[in-house]
Amino acid sequence: MKIPGFLIIDTPGHESFSNLRARGSSLCDFAILVVDIMHGLEPMTIESLKLLLKRETPFVFALNKNDRLNGYVSNPRKDVYDHLREQSTNTKHHFRERCNQIICQFAEQGVNVCLSNENMDEEEYISMVPTSAFLGDGIGNLMAHIALTTQTRFEDNLTYRKELEASVMEVKSIAGLGTTIDAILVNGTLSVGDVVMPTGVDGPIVTTAQELLMPVPMREMRVKNEYQRYKQLRGAQGVKILANGLEKALAGLPLFVAKNEEEEEILRKRAENQLQMTIKKKPMGVYVQASTLGSLEALLQFLKTQKIPYSNVNIGPVHKNDVQKAAAMLEKDSEFACILAFDVRVEKDALQFADREGVRIFQADIIYHLEARFLEYREERRMKARAAHEHRVIFPCKLRVLPQNIFRKRDPIMLGVVVKAGQLRRGTPICVSSKKGIMLGAVSSIEHNEKQVDLARAGDEVCIKIDNTTGESAKAYGRHFTHEDALVSRIT
Repeated sequence: MKIPGFLIIDTPGHESFSNLRARGSSLCDFAILVVDIMHGLEPMTIESLKLLLKRETPFVFALNKNDRLNGYVSNPRKDVYDHLREQSTNTKHHFRERCNQIICQFAEQGVNVCLSNENMDEEEYISMVPTSAFLGDGIGNLMAHIALTTQTRFEDNLTYRKELEASVMEVKSIAGLGTTIDAILVNGTLSVGDVVMPTGVDGPIVTTAQELLMPVPMREMRVKNEYQRYKQLRGAQGVKILANGLEKALAGLPLFVAKNEEEEEILRKRAENQLQMTIKKKPMGVYVQASTLGSLEALLQFLKTQKIPYSNVNIGPVHKNDVQKAAAMLEKDSEFACILAFDVRVEKDALQFADREGVRIFQADIIYHLEARFLEYREERRMKARAAHEHRVIFPCKLRVLPQNIFRKRDPIMLGVVVKAGQLRRGTPICVSSKKGIMLGAVSSIEHNEKQVDLARAGDEVCIKIDNTTGESAKAYGRHFTHEDALVSRIT
């Protein structure tokens, strides 16, 4: 082993970490993409694959969930390929069948893959290592493959650099500690007392690192446990940073460290550029509130898909001032006078203020529930608006006059017609298209088979009455139009 060890960063595969993965080339030297052997390629795996290929980041596929194979027997302490050869005939057949199907799925994406023990050309083929994360099978093979590949083919990529390079992974409030940030220190040195600059919702946050914490060995940072305190840390490490003013820090963006005032000003501008690239607000739109940047990005991606603009964003609980900002949309477009609150609490005074102001707050701990509620609200508003304006809607229609059924030639005009196309409804304004679109008036009644109706469809023969509603002198059949002229609805 030539490499000093592994720093493994587990980034969730769902859309909330799309921005983090998009910037991931600076975070990782080697990536592991997990493929479910039973389900094959999934959309997020394909998205990650394209990103890695674009950024030329080396990677390997963990062909996971071997334990789901028919009749599979586990042995995590044995070479996975030797162990697979010792499985029953039925298990070996099932493994090869699923493996071949996944190879075909990759081929459809223009990527050549094969099992790592069969890979004779690593420039042409990407390796897959069979694993069971649940039981531990193949994990040794996976780590051995990464170690061998990185220290032989990508040794230059592992060179340590003194220039600080770090990214904020999570922002968390911890009892007894307050708000902290979990960061990945890739390169450089971080010390207690350094001026650190994470990016926040409202711009760069300039603060001082009060403590640097790491979990005890063989523990992960997400699990609640005792932390060890350090005065200084050197990359690559995962570190928890304690400092003031971190409440609005955004996960997934770089963490800068300023050595002096001049450097601080340069880094401020860089942080502001990162924020603008990540969050693109509009003058008019909904108000979005979430617990972390990951959650926020997932919501913003949903809004982008639905073509819904957002005017402001925030991290943390919904307060009264958030409602005040959302209420500004009442004067512009009341549809956007709402707050989408994901995985955050809503303060009591904020709820009361929202009720008084007429601001809707949608709150949920599952993002898909939040999306569904907002879509229901938008559809409800659309249907109400439709009902409110239905009487004003003019449907297109084309009528042919029946010359044998002229009952009254002048205001009100009463005659028989055939609906040639479209729909004829009561209240429809009628004009003569062949006579420069002269207006006759509006249909005040429709009679079909001696019964009053509100609607006539294509093919119906009906008797209609047209009242003069033009404000001009009444038009007459025989003088201004005849049965040879088509009558059409006047569309605004």
